[in-house]
Amino acid sequence: MDKEKWIIPYLKQYRGLFILAIFLGGLTILFGGGLMFTSGYLISKASTRPESILMVYVPIVGVRTFGIGRSVLSYIERLTGHQFVLKILSNMRVRLYKVLEPQAVLLRSRFLTGDILGVLADDIENLQNFYLKTLFPSIVSLVIYTVIIICAGLFSIPFAILLAVLIGLLIFVGPILSFIYMRENNEKVKQGRNRLYQQFTDAVFGMNDWLFSGRYKDFIQRYEDQQHQLQQLETKIHSYVNWRDLLNQIVLGAIVVVSIYWANGMTLNGEIPATFIAAVGLVSLSLLESFLPIATAVSEVSTYQDSIKRLESLESKDLPKWSEEENNDAPNFPEISIELNHVCFHYSSGPLLINDFSLKVAQGEKIAILGPSGAGKSTLLKLIQGSLEPTGGEVLLNGRKPHDVLASIPKMLSVLNQKAYLFHTSVLNNIRLGNPQATDEEVYEVGEKVQLHQMINGLPNGYDTNMHETGQRFSGGERQRIALARILLQQTPVVIMDEPTVGLDPITENKLLSTIFDTLEGKTIIWVTHHLAGMEKMDRILFIDQGKITMTGSHQHLLKNEERYRRLYALDHPGA
Repeated sequence: MDKEKWIIPYLKQYRGLFILAIFLGGLTILFGGGLMFTSGYLISKASTRPESILMVYVPIVGVRTFGIGRSVLSYIERLTGHQFVLKILSNMRVRLYKVLEPQAVLLRSRFLTGDILGVLADDIENLQNFYLKTLFPSIVSLVIYTVIIICAGLFSIPFAILLAVLIGLLIFVGPILSFIYMRENNEKVKQGRNRLYQQFTDAVFGMNDWLFSGRYKDFIQRYEDQQHQLQQLETKIHSYVNWRDLLNQIVLGAIVVVSIYWANGMTLNGEIPATFIAAVGLVSLSLLESFLPIATAVSEVSTYQDSIKRLESLESKDLPKWSEEENNDAPNFPEISIELNHVCFHYSSGPLLINDFSLKVAQGEKIAILGPSGAGKSTLLKLIQGSLEPTGGEVLLNGRKPHDVLASIPKMLSVLNQKAYLFHTSVLNNIRLGNPQATDEEVYEVGEKVQLHQMINGLPNGYDTNMHETGQRFSGGERQRIALARILLQQTPVVIMDEPTVGLDPITENKLLSTIFDTLEGKTIIWVTHHLAGMEKMDRILFIDQGKITMTGSHQHLLKNEERYRRLYALDHPGA
């Protein structure tokens, strides 16, 4: 069914170019065979001292004709094939954009970021390889196979049947077995690499946890063991490919020997001249070599199938749509209650990231979420924002699921990320992104609140000063204050903070946190962090690990009752 949507429609649309490319590809191989046949005949005939110069002159002309013709046809065939493929890719990219654009907000509810990037960067290109490296060669091989069997059948039916069986090993049996074997093992390799990558990145971000626990040697040993298993599997695949190619060469050699033996028998019976023996051997070798890449091409079909499945899944119609107009019409909310009831989440091919998680947050409450890398903290925030949809349980904002009030989310929640997105425009315009309808005076007011007003006025053009790309003119703390000013303009009752102080020095971090809590007074704050600085200002602190709450309570409660919390707090506050 997937092929009917992403392969067959394009074959029908450009069937003229497709048929022409197949015809030219087959003709190129036949011209190559003609070149080898006339060359073999010419060599054999010249060695017999022909009675007339015309007996070698005509084959010489044939060699030149087939040689030049093969090159010309090959060039035209490549032009035609690539024109066909580029037309298809152009349509596919337009189609993909039309699929992605309305779903931009919600794509991550169904796909890992790597999968989305794979779609954009690789999947369409993979389909290009499908046409050029698998579809075209396979169909051309079937055409050549048919021509060989028909031509052999004109001389001998038994010989044609024998050729059909032997060549069938190259273009049917070998590729099918290769596809079955490689599909299973390629999937194992892909899963193994994904596990290694995820384990490595989680370990890098959670390096402090590994060192603190003293289990870093266990991690290294486990990683090396998994890497060794993956290398063994890859070695096994390479070994299979080498043996497969060797067997294909043996079969090819056997077919050439059989062809020469048959030609010799025909010569002894007086049915063909002896000068045809070498010609038959050479033309067999030339034509049969075109079948060798088929097994490799077919073994990559599983990769194309993965690409098609991802493209097909993007077109499902069950995702709600979002538009800027709907957002502008959304009401303002004086307060928001957040409720998570037995929430579970996992990607389609991964383990549970959030496991039976329940939480209630009242308006104005300040919640800190801590835990090691990979514990599910960022995933939890995305579930609350509505950019991920739970696979179990429910997330409620004022009693409604985020996907049911998607247009209202920007009026409910605002987000302060690790890095503020700053653009190559004025300071005024960058702050005004929080509310495009805000007046200059309102921008100045929030600039004053985040303690940037005096500094900005000291710039060459004040608020009209260009920030340059990514805000290079400003320090990390200043960029985060500009992001905070946007949030104040946005005026949402809930602010989600995803490690906004990461990468800042302790003094800048403390100043920024003080500004954040002063300016966001009365708002609900949900704060994900690795550090314990500022925990005394939070109403509740949650420690989560493997998607579950392992510790909860106020700063004072945890400091009094949890030894692990006291150790972590001492690490962050060595002088305390």
